[in-house]
Amino acid sequence: MEKEGKYIYCIVDTSRERNFGPIGLGKNGNSVVTIGYDSLGMVVSNYPLNQITPTYENMLIHTKVIEEVMKEFDSVLPVRFGTVASDANEIRNLLDRRCMEFKNFLQDMEYKIELDVKAFWQNMDIIFSEIVQENQKIKILKDKIEKDINENKNLYTSEFQKSKIELGKLVQQALTDKKANEADNILQILQKSAFDYVLKKPASDEMVINSAFLVNKGQEKEFDNTMEEMAIEHNGRIKFIYTGPLPVFNFVNITIYPEEWEK
Repeated sequence: MEKEGKYIYCIVDTSRERNFGPIGLGKNGNSVVTIGYDSLGMVVSNYPLNQITPTYENMLIHTKVIEEVMKEFDSVLPVRFGTVASDANEIRNLLDRRCMEFKNFLQDMEYKIELDVKAFWQNMDIIFSEIVQENQKIKILKDKIEKDINENKNLYTSEFQKSKIELGKLVQQALTDKKANEADNILQILQKSAFDYVLKKPASDEMVINSAFLVNKGQEKEFDNTMEEMAIEHNGRIKFIYTGPLPVFNFVNITIYPEEWEK
């Protein structure tokens, strides 16, 4: 029989006992409780000590538990997915060793939430058309290539192939520049309602910005209103995907290495 350990979800600023119910990892949902030490608490549930599989479902449960804890506590530190201690004593020993670090993080994150914003160009044909109109060099080269095609000229010459390659490079650079400018404009507006932000790499040519904002709970409505105004302003051209409130994974994600349990 596998030995059960304590799977860790997050850290909160209380040492009192709390049971959040059977919402944790496990086939039927293990009970999620707190283990406290010196005004700190780790939110945990029983789980086998073997390494947990990072499936989408498991990672979603990990996040959902933290979101449930956020409903009750104003400062919550997410712990990296897959962290398991052998027992409650290991958890209390760790809280003792890293007590001031965790308390400082909790103070920094008090009354703060994460809001994630992704923006996508909705029609790339429109974007490419704008690039041609905005860049004279691209326009001239594109017109020359189209003229050669329409006049049935030899399209296999090295000169024609070089023109196509050059046009591709120019368009790609113009696309990169255009995306950076539009992302910067979005960022300049949203950061007015945020305490901090993180930019992540866009996942496609269509994605203009992939970002996370650290926002005070009192400014969440202001951020909501700004997002609504931008969606109306860019309707039909840019689509926004806006999610939150979320755990502050992009700003604090506590990592506990295996050797720490051995100290």
